Amino acid sequence: MIKKKKSILITGAAGFLGSHLCDRFIADGYEVIAMDNLITGSLDNIEHLFPEADFKFYHHDVTNFVHVPGKLDYILHFASPASPIDYLKMPIQTMKVGSLGTHNLLGLAKEKGARILIASTSEVYGDPLVHPQKEDYWGHVNPIGPRGVYDEAKRFQEALTMAYHRSHGVETRIVRIFNTYGSRMRIDDGRALPAFISQAIRGEELTIFGDGRQTRSFCHVDDLVEGIYRLLHSDYALPVNIGNPDEVSIRDFAEEILELVGNKKASLSFVELPEDDPKQRRPNISLAKEILDWTPVISREEGLKKTLTYFKQKVL
Repeated sequence: MIKKKKSILITGAAGFLGSHLCDRFIADGYEVIAMDNLITGSLDNIEHLFPEADFKFYHHDVTNFVHVPGKLDYILHFASPASPIDYLKMPIQTMKVGSLGTHNLLGLAKEKGARILIASTSEVYGDPLVHPQKEDYWGHVNPIGPRGVYDEAKRFQEALTMAYHRSHGVETRIVRIFNTYGSRMRIDDGRALPAFISQAIRGEELTIFGDGRQTRSFCHVDDLVEGIYRLLHSDYALPVNIGNPDEVSIRDFAEEILELVGNKKASLSFVELPEDDPKQRRPNISLAKEILDWTPVISREEGLKKTLTYFKQKVL
Protein backbone atom coordinates (compact mmCIF):
# COMPACT_ATOMS: atom_id res chain seq x y z
CA MET A 1 0.00 0.00 0.00
CA ILE A 2 1.36 3.39 -1.04
CA LYS A 3 1.57 5.83 1.84
CA LYS A 4 -0.20 9.10 0.98
CA LYS A 5 1.94 12.22 1.19
CA LYS A 6 1.32 14.70 3.97
CA SER A 7 -0.07 18.05 2.80
CA ILE A 8 0.79 21.45 4.21
CA LEU A 9 -0.57 24.96 3.58
CA ILE A 10 2.02 27.74 3.95
CA THR A 11 0.72 31.31 4.03
CA GLY A 12 3.10 34.16 3.28
CA ALA A 13 4.79 31.59 1.06
CA ALA A 14 6.38 34.09 -1.34
CA GLY A 15 8.07 35.98 1.49
CA PHE A 16 11.56 35.59 2.93
CA LEU A 17 10.74 32.98 5.57
CA GLY A 18 7.76 31.40 3.80
CA SER A 19 9.76 30.60 0.67
CA HIS A 20 12.49 28.84 2.66
CA LEU A 21 9.81 26.81 4.43
CA CYS A 22 8.34 25.83 1.06
CA ASP A 23 11.78 24.57 0.03
CA ARG A 24 12.16 22.51 3.21
CA PHE A 25 8.78 20.79 2.99
CA ILE A 26 9.07 20.07 -0.75
CA ALA A 27 12.51 18.56 -0.09
CA ASP A 28 10.99 16.40 2.64
CA GLY A 29 8.30 14.99 0.33
CA TYR A 30 5.24 17.01 1.38
CA GLU A 31 2.50 18.33 -0.87
CA VAL A 32 2.91 22.08 -0.45
CA ILE A 33 0.05 24.52 -0.99
CA ALA A 34 1.55 28.00 -1.05
CA MET A 35 -0.60 31.09 -0.47
CA ASP A 36 0.34 34.77 -0.68
CA ASN A 37 -1.29 38.05 -1.67
CA LEU A 38 2.12 39.37 -2.84
CA ILE A 39 1.90 42.76 -1.12
CA THR A 40 5.37 42.20 0.35
CA GLY A 41 6.26 38.76 -1.04
CA SER A 42 7.65 38.05 -4.51
CA LEU A 43 7.08 35.17 -6.90
CA ASP A 44 10.82 35.32 -7.62
CA ASN A 45 11.34 33.57 -4.27
CA ILE A 46 9.31 30.51 -5.25
CA GLU A 47 9.36 30.40 -9.05
CA HIS A 48 11.89 27.54 -8.94
CA LEU A 49 9.21 25.43 -7.23
CA PHE A 50 6.47 25.85 -9.86
CA PRO A 51 7.65 22.86 -11.95
CA GLU A 52 7.34 20.60 -8.87
CA ALA A 53 4.34 18.26 -9.09
CA ASP A 54 3.73 18.59 -5.34
CA PHE A 55 3.70 22.40 -5.34
CA LYS A 56 0.60 24.57 -5.85
CA PHE A 57 0.31 28.34 -5.52
CA TYR A 58 -2.79 30.38 -4.66
CA HIS A 59 -2.74 34.17 -5.03
CA HIS A 60 -5.03 34.95 -2.11
CA ASP A 61 -5.40 37.33 0.84
CA VAL A 62 -5.97 35.32 4.03
CA THR A 63 -8.02 38.13 5.59
CA ASN A 64 -10.73 36.86 3.22
CA PHE A 65 -12.32 33.43 3.62
CA VAL A 66 -9.76 30.66 3.07
CA HIS A 67 -10.72 27.33 1.53
CA VAL A 68 -8.39 24.56 0.44
CA PRO A 69 -9.97 21.49 -1.21
CA GLY A 70 -9.22 18.01 0.04
CA LYS A 71 -7.15 16.72 2.92
CA LEU A 72 -4.87 19.04 4.86
CA ASP A 73 -2.47 17.85 7.55
CA TYR A 74 -0.61 21.01 8.53
CA ILE A 75 -0.83 24.80 8.27
CA LEU A 76 2.03 27.27 8.69
CA HIS A 77 0.65 30.81 9.08
CA PHE A 78 3.44 33.18 8.02
CA ALA A 79 1.39 35.81 6.21
CA SER A 80 2.09 39.32 7.52
CA PRO A 81 4.14 42.40 6.78
CA ALA A 82 7.17 41.80 9.00
CA SER A 83 9.57 44.71 8.65
CA PRO A 84 8.96 48.16 10.19
CA ILE A 85 8.97 49.87 6.80
CA ASP A 86 6.09 47.60 5.72
CA TYR A 87 3.88 47.54 8.79
CA LEU A 88 4.25 51.29 9.36
CA LYS A 89 3.11 51.81 5.75
CA MET A 90 0.31 49.23 6.02
CA PRO A 91 -0.86 49.38 9.64
CA ILE A 92 -4.45 48.30 9.06
CA GLN A 93 -3.53 45.40 6.78
CA THR A 94 -1.03 44.27 9.43
CA MET A 95 -3.70 44.27 12.12
CA LYS A 96 -6.15 42.47 9.84
CA VAL A 97 -3.80 39.64 8.88
CA GLY A 98 -2.96 39.06 12.55
CA SER A 99 -6.62 39.03 13.56
CA LEU A 100 -8.96 38.16 10.66
CA GLY A 101 -6.32 36.14 8.83
CA THR A 102 -5.45 34.12 11.91
CA HIS A 103 -9.14 33.56 12.64
CA ASN A 104 -9.72 32.26 9.11
CA LEU A 105 -6.78 29.87 9.29
CA LEU A 106 -7.64 28.59 12.75
CA GLY A 107 -11.15 27.92 11.43
CA LEU A 108 -9.66 26.04 8.49
CA ALA A 109 -7.47 23.99 10.84
CA LYS A 110 -10.53 23.12 12.92
CA GLU A 111 -12.52 22.11 9.83
CA LYS A 112 -9.73 19.95 8.39
CA GLY A 113 -8.42 18.51 11.65
CA ALA A 114 -5.03 20.00 10.73
CA ARG A 115 -2.24 21.03 13.06
CA ILE A 116 -1.45 24.75 12.73
CA LEU A 117 1.76 26.60 13.58
CA ILE A 118 1.48 30.37 14.02
CA ALA A 119 4.44 32.66 13.32
CA SER A 120 4.72 35.03 16.25
CA THR A 121 7.66 37.28 16.98
CA SER A 122 10.08 38.58 19.58
CA GLU A 123 8.21 41.87 19.16
CA VAL A 124 5.59 40.54 21.59
CA TYR A 125 8.19 41.38 24.25
CA GLY A 126 8.25 45.01 23.07
CA ASP A 127 11.10 47.10 24.49
CA PRO A 128 11.92 44.47 27.12
CA LEU A 129 12.60 45.09 30.80
CA VAL A 130 13.78 41.47 31.17
CA HIS A 131 16.96 40.28 29.45
CA PRO A 132 17.36 37.82 27.82
CA GLN A 133 13.71 37.26 26.95
CA LYS A 134 12.11 34.03 28.09
CA GLU A 135 8.69 32.72 27.04
CA ASP A 136 7.12 33.43 30.44
CA TYR A 137 7.90 37.16 30.15
CA TRP A 138 4.70 39.06 29.30
CA GLY A 139 6.46 41.92 27.56
CA HIS A 140 6.63 45.72 27.62
CA VAL A 141 4.65 46.95 24.60
CA ASN A 142 3.21 50.37 23.81
CA PRO A 143 -0.17 49.37 22.30
CA ILE A 144 -0.86 52.80 20.78
CA GLY A 145 2.61 53.60 19.43
CA PRO A 146 3.34 53.27 15.71
CA ARG A 147 4.98 49.86 16.20
CA GLY A 148 1.97 48.68 18.21
CA VAL A 149 0.13 47.60 15.05
CA TYR A 150 2.60 44.75 14.56
CA ASP A 151 3.27 43.95 18.22
CA GLU A 152 -0.39 43.83 19.20
CA ALA A 153 -1.44 41.96 16.05
CA LYS A 154 0.97 39.21 17.04
CA ARG A 155 -0.06 39.25 20.71
CA PHE A 156 -3.73 38.99 19.69
CA GLN A 157 -2.80 36.21 17.28
CA GLU A 158 -1.22 34.23 20.12
CA ALA A 159 -4.26 34.75 22.37
CA LEU A 160 -6.69 33.67 19.63
CA THR A 161 -4.57 30.62 18.85
CA MET A 162 -4.59 29.50 22.48
CA ALA A 163 -8.36 30.11 22.63
CA TYR A 164 -8.88 27.75 19.67
CA HIS A 165 -6.56 25.22 21.30
CA ARG A 166 -8.41 25.31 24.62
CA SER A 167 -11.97 25.72 23.36
CA HIS A 168 -11.95 23.63 20.19
CA GLY A 169 -9.07 21.24 20.77
CA VAL A 170 -7.20 22.48 17.68
CA GLU A 171 -3.61 21.27 17.58
CA THR A 172 -1.66 24.53 17.70
CA ARG A 173 2.00 25.54 17.83
CA ILE A 174 3.40 29.06 18.34
CA VAL A 175 6.92 30.10 17.36
CA ARG A 176 8.34 33.42 18.57
CA ILE A 177 10.86 34.35 15.89
CA PHE A 178 13.84 36.56 16.72
CA ASN A 179 15.85 38.54 14.15
CA THR A 180 16.53 36.29 11.17
CA TYR A 181 18.62 36.84 8.05
CA GLY A 182 19.64 35.09 4.86
CA SER A 183 18.97 34.94 1.13
CA ARG A 184 15.70 36.36 -0.25
CA MET A 185 15.52 39.28 2.17
CA ARG A 186 14.37 42.37 0.31
CA ILE A 187 17.10 44.97 -0.12
CA ASP A 188 14.65 47.77 0.69
CA ASP A 189 12.82 46.16 3.62
CA GLY A 190 14.29 48.62 6.12
CA ARG A 191 15.94 46.11 8.44
CA ALA A 192 19.54 46.50 9.56
CA LEU A 193 21.17 43.64 7.69
CA PRO A 194 19.89 44.26 4.13
CA ALA A 195 20.40 48.00 4.61
CA PHE A 196 23.98 47.61 5.85
CA ILE A 197 25.02 45.04 3.24
CA SER A 198 23.53 46.91 0.29
CA GLN A 199 25.02 50.23 1.46
CA ALA A 200 28.43 48.63 2.00
CA ILE A 201 28.40 46.98 -1.44
CA ARG A 202 27.51 50.33 -3.06
CA GLY A 203 30.20 52.16 -1.06
CA GLU A 204 27.66 54.34 0.74
CA GLU A 205 27.51 55.45 4.36
CA LEU A 206 25.93 52.88 6.66
CA THR A 207 22.83 54.35 8.32
CA ILE A 208 22.53 53.57 12.03
CA PHE A 209 19.44 54.47 14.06
CA GLY A 210 20.25 56.04 17.43
CA ASP A 211 23.76 55.68 18.82
CA GLY A 212 24.11 52.05 17.71
CA ARG A 213 24.38 50.68 21.23
CA GLN A 214 21.03 48.87 20.95
CA THR A 215 21.50 45.13 20.53
CA ARG A 216 20.05 42.41 18.34
CA SER A 217 20.62 38.66 18.03
CA PHE A 218 20.74 37.39 14.44
CA CYS A 219 19.76 33.84 13.47
CA HIS A 220 20.45 32.38 10.01
CA VAL A 221 17.31 31.33 8.17
CA ASP A 222 18.47 27.70 7.83
CA ASP A 223 18.68 27.38 11.62
CA LEU A 224 15.28 29.01 12.01
CA VAL A 225 13.64 26.65 9.50
CA GLU A 226 15.05 23.65 11.36
CA GLY A 227 13.64 24.97 14.64
CA ILE A 228 10.20 25.58 13.10
CA TYR A 229 10.21 22.11 11.53
CA ARG A 230 10.94 20.50 14.90
CA LEU A 231 8.33 22.62 16.70
CA LEU A 232 5.62 21.72 14.17
CA HIS A 233 6.26 18.03 14.79
CA SER A 234 6.52 18.37 18.57
CA ASP A 235 3.76 17.95 21.16
CA TYR A 236 4.22 21.42 22.69
CA ALA A 237 1.38 23.93 22.34
CA LEU A 238 2.72 27.01 24.17
CA PRO A 239 5.03 29.62 22.59
CA VAL A 240 8.67 28.74 21.94
CA ASN A 241 11.50 31.19 21.21
CA ILE A 242 13.55 30.36 18.13
CA GLY A 243 16.58 32.58 17.61
CA ASN A 244 20.33 32.83 18.05
CA PRO A 245 21.39 34.16 21.47
CA ASP A 246 24.67 35.54 20.08
CA GLU A 247 23.96 39.20 20.87
CA VAL A 248 25.72 42.11 19.14
CA SER A 249 25.34 45.89 19.19
CA ILE A 250 24.09 47.46 15.97
CA ARG A 251 27.25 49.56 15.69
CA ASP A 252 29.51 46.51 16.04
CA PHE A 253 27.30 44.69 13.55
CA ALA A 254 27.78 47.50 11.03
CA GLU A 255 31.54 47.27 11.49
CA GLU A 256 31.36 43.50 10.89
CA ILE A 257 29.51 44.09 7.62
CA LEU A 258 32.09 46.63 6.44
CA GLU A 259 34.91 44.21 7.16
CA LEU A 260 33.06 41.36 5.44
CA VAL A 261 32.41 43.41 2.30
CA GLY A 262 35.98 44.74 2.35
CA ASN A 263 34.81 48.34 2.43
CA LYS A 264 36.98 49.89 5.13
CA LYS A 265 36.60 53.46 3.91
CA ALA A 266 32.85 53.78 4.38
CA SER A 267 31.68 55.85 7.33
CA LEU A 268 28.74 55.44 9.67
CA SER A 269 25.81 57.84 9.60
CA PHE A 270 23.65 58.23 12.72
CA VAL A 271 19.97 59.18 12.52
CA GLU A 272 17.18 59.48 15.08
CA LEU A 273 16.04 56.26 16.74
CA PRO A 274 12.43 55.37 15.83
CA GLU A 275 9.78 55.52 18.56
CA ASP A 276 9.59 52.41 20.81
CA ASP A 277 12.57 50.77 19.08
CA PRO A 278 13.76 47.99 21.42
CA LYS A 279 17.06 48.73 23.17
CA GLN A 280 18.05 45.09 23.56
CA ARG A 281 16.98 41.78 22.13
CA ARG A 282 18.30 38.32 22.90
CA PRO A 283 16.33 35.06 23.15
CA ASN A 284 16.51 32.64 26.02
CA ILE A 285 16.37 29.36 24.07
CA SER A 286 16.53 26.92 26.99
CA LEU A 287 12.98 25.73 26.22
CA ALA A 288 13.81 25.01 22.55
CA LYS A 289 16.91 23.11 23.65
CA GLU A 290 14.88 21.07 26.13
CA ILE A 291 11.79 20.14 24.13
CA LEU A 292 13.09 20.32 20.53
CA ASP A 293 16.75 19.42 21.04
CA TRP A 294 17.39 22.49 18.91
CA THR A 295 20.18 25.02 19.00
CA PRO A 296 21.52 27.20 16.16
CA VAL A 297 24.60 25.76 14.44
CA ILE A 298 25.46 28.46 11.87
CA SER A 299 27.77 31.17 13.23
CA ARG A 300 27.14 34.78 12.32
CA GLU A 301 30.43 34.87 10.38
CA GLU A 302 29.45 31.83 8.29
CA GLY A 303 25.87 32.99 7.79
CA LEU A 304 26.88 36.49 6.73
CA LYS A 305 29.27 35.12 4.10
CA LYS A 306 26.45 33.05 2.59
CA THR A 307 24.10 36.04 2.70
CA LEU A 308 26.65 38.40 1.11
CA THR A 309 26.86 36.14 -1.95
CA TYR A 310 23.10 36.53 -2.46
CA PHE A 311 23.12 40.32 -1.98
CA LYS A 312 26.00 40.83 -4.41
CA GLN A 313 23.87 39.23 -7.12
CA LYS A 314 20.99 41.58 -6.29
CA VAL A 315 22.88 44.86 -5.75
CA LEU A 316 25.67 44.74 -8.34
